[in-house]
Amino acid sequence: MTATDGILRSVATDERVLDAGTSMDAVTLRVGDLETMTSYYGNALVLEPIAERPRGREVHRVLGRGAVPMLRLIHTPGLPPVDPRQAGLYHTAFLFENAEDLAATVYRAALEPRSRFVGSADHLVSEAFYFTDPEGNGIELYTDRDRSEWRYDNGNVRMDTIFLDPNTYLRDHLTQEAVDAGTARAGRVGHVHLQVGDLAAARDFYVGVIGFEKTLDTYPGALFASAGGYHHHVAMNTWQSRGAGPRAASLGLGDVAIMVPGRDDLDALVGRLRRAGIEFVDDGRAVVAEDPWGTQVTVAVPGTDADELLDR
Repeated sequence: MTATDGILRSVATDERVLDAGTSMDAVTLRVGDLETMTSYYGNALVLEPIAERPRGREVHRVLGRGAVPMLRLIHTPGLPPVDPRQAGLYHTAFLFENAEDLAATVYRAALEPRSRFVGSADHLVSEAFYFTDPEGNGIELYTDRDRSEWRYDNGNVRMDTIFLDPNTYLRDHLTQEAVDAGTARAGRVGHVHLQVGDLAAARDFYVGVIGFEKTLDTYPGALFASAGGYHHHVAMNTWQSRGAGPRAASLGLGDVAIMVPGRDDLDALVGRLRRAGIEFVDDGRAVVAEDPWGTQVTVAVPGTDADELLDR
């Protein structure tokens, strides 16, 4: 490599932070009743089974829209239910391209009798609706406002929780065309919101090691971070889990998946993990580590299909 090559690479890749092209990938949930959870996400979010594979006593099933994986369910018999006070998942946030697609999914989720609707909000950067699935996992359904509308205060993106009337939203945006379109309308995991035991330790790991950048740290009991100036790819809070220790084996969150543009980004992450003394596994296409509470985090390069997801 020439000296010029080295200069160009240092400009293109900041070894301290994730590339601006980073995004979230399919979330993994450990579930007690695979068929109930599959039918729930099929009815409520229009996620269809894409692939399945048995692994010992477990069955791994990938759900998505079209060929895009959005959720992996691992049937794990015998584990205790989700404990809302321990570290783990606060909610998985599914992002939709426009208000019509969001309204259609909210409508389906509200009609599903196994859903529990827990609220809705205008967050200034987004509009969101919240549900809980049959096994207690939180779900956010949302769409973003245009970035030109986002505002900042002293380096923090301005977010709030303002009441958003769900009936008015549906009257304004629900269309039969979007409802009928089903899996033809795109969706993806936009961010993942975690429960943690301590915000300082969460910041050290998700910002200092994984490489997200802080976007908001003035919201009480929470920290928001992202790559590329997004309002947040990950959020961490201690609202119910302050002081929580390492996670006990249970149903709920199995893996937080992050997608980076290329192998250079994984190499930079490996360097940060080594400097922090954190154990990891690197198979060439993905790097896997655990956060301070034992939550698995997988950072992978693009091209993950359902079969590769099942291999993790």
